Amino acid sequence: MKVDLKKDIVGYRARTGVFDTVDVPPLRFLMIDGRGDPNGPVFGEALTALYSIAYPLKFLSKKELDRDYVVMPLEALWWAEDMQSFTAARDKSAWEWTAMILTPDWITAEQFAGGRAKAASAAAERVRLETLSEGRCVQTLHVGSFDSEGPVLQKLHAEVIPSRGLRMTGRHHEIYLSDPRRADPSKLRTILRQPVSDAAN
Repeated sequence: MKVDLKKDIVGYRARTGVFDTVDVPPLRFLMIDGRGDPNGPVFGEALTALYSIAYPLKFLSKKELDRDYVVMPLEALWWAEDMQSFTAARDKSAWEWTAMILTPDWITAEQFAGGRAKAASAAAERVRLETLSEGRCVQTLHVGSFDSEGPVLQKLHAEVIPSRGLRMTGRHHEIYLSDPRRADPSKLRTILRQPVSDAAN
């Protein structure tokens, strides 16, 4: 059977208009870093590099390990010196990011290195395999264009998290459940996640 990790891992389900608190386990990702507008060429090259490794690893797992799985959706961590660039200002030139794709824990470091060496992408050498430990997070499902996320993030950061006695600790995390190349922008489904801890800590 083909494994679909979205069905097995806490945090890949969210509800529109509801801000759920979830405990996300440590997970391993293919990761690549960058800066600037996600509509620009640098972000596009980063995605090409990720997928040039992700799919060969899937095929290797099926052929050599007899373990098939669904390639997970694109995700990204986002941050900036002034977080208002994500909410009110939406200044994409100031954004820094890590684009990533979740990888099953049975894929070894050696298999990853072999896949990266064979990848037909100039940016593939910048891709790394790394564990992300987020722990407690607050998240919601946003349906709509990426540019309409601002008010939801403002509510998450300024209202929801403080009202629960929490504070933001990690980087803003987005999980893209829809393919923006094919879906109507008004129907894009994106999980918006923010790692948190007790405000007193």
